[in-house]
Amino acid sequence: MNTSTHFPGSDSPEPASTAYVQIRGLRTVLGGKLLFDGVDLDIPRGKITAIMGPSGTGKTTLVRHITGQLAANSGQILVDGSNVPELSRRQLFELREGIGYLFQNSALLTDFSVFENVAFPLRQHLRLPEEIVRNIVLTRLQAVGLRGAAQLMPAELSGGMMRRVALARAMIRDPGLMIYDEPFVGLDPIALNQVLKLIRTLNDTLGITSILVAHEFAAVRRAADLVYLIAGGKIAAHGHPQELAERDSPWTRQFFGGEADGPVPFEYPARDYALDLGFPAAAA
Repeated sequence: MNTSTHFPGSDSPEPASTAYVQIRGLRTVLGGKLLFDGVDLDIPRGKITAIMGPSGTGKTTLVRHITGQLAANSGQILVDGSNVPELSRRQLFELREGIGYLFQNSALLTDFSVFENVAFPLRQHLRLPEEIVRNIVLTRLQAVGLRGAAQLMPAELSGGMMRRVALARAMIRDPGLMIYDEPFVGLDPIALNQVLKLIRTLNDTLGITSILVAHEFAAVRRAADLVYLIAGGKIAAHGHPQELAERDSPWTRQFFGGEADGPVPFEYPARDYALDLGFPAAAA
């Protein structure tokens, strides 16, 4: 088996050992629909990798496979050297403790203050003196620019502030892998740029590996080192954002250009229209 992956436009293959997440031969069928048909991809260590694609192509499902929340029909999923489908329940929990997750809706606990939201993972999983908890939480809030909002409640925050609190909470235990699920949805341009800057800065400063699930290519091309475009159960394209923006293929033209017509059809598959209207089917 070839243990290296060549990204279009790169000077040399990237050794498999540099990948934090390796997926080989992934096949998934959900509700009778083939989501992944032999997908191979690598998430490089210390980089931000964006997963993009039309709605319903399985981006969130891919993340659930990586975190062990959902089993695939077949294929290998290695996360930091551990084969996720073969992990025991205890091993799976240990793996997840090294993964930070930023939810699309921020998922803050509404009855907890900003401070307590960020402190929640520490209180749940570790027994630390209160002084240490306080110092860690305030350090994370300082990193996202919200130390002064520590005693506010979620209802008092803007959408962008909520996303930054959620990011501080996701980073509280120094994860090796960060997963961002649609982090830019619902944000105004200022808040989007703040979150975008934080993602890039935290990744570069802490040297973590990040998976960014998003639709906003303009934002992705400013943050990501690598982009995978998933469509039709396959990897339709992958490479550096700038390279994909310049590539002339039906998939990249339609998705990154927002074209209505292309490989992704406007109409969902259906039987003959005349039959649904109660008329005899048209002759072939």
